[in-house]
Amino acid sequence: MNSEITVKLPRCKGCGICVAFCPKKVLGLSELGKVVIENPDDCIACGQCEMRCPDYAIFVDKKVAK
Repeated sequence: MNSEITVKLPRCKGCGICVAFCPKKVLGLSELGKVVIENPDDCIACGQCEMRCPDYAIFVDKKVAK
């Protein structure tokens, strides 16, 4: 995994913008309409989800290789 994704569920309104912009289909929406991390190992840490979230509910922490 190239990154660690953190979701602040109370902030998420389930708009799906982060899901739509994820180029690797890492994110999805749960039955409750909240974002879920479905394929964390596929994340390339591009930050599109974090940049596009209107509610500041998702954060991408890029991991640096040692």
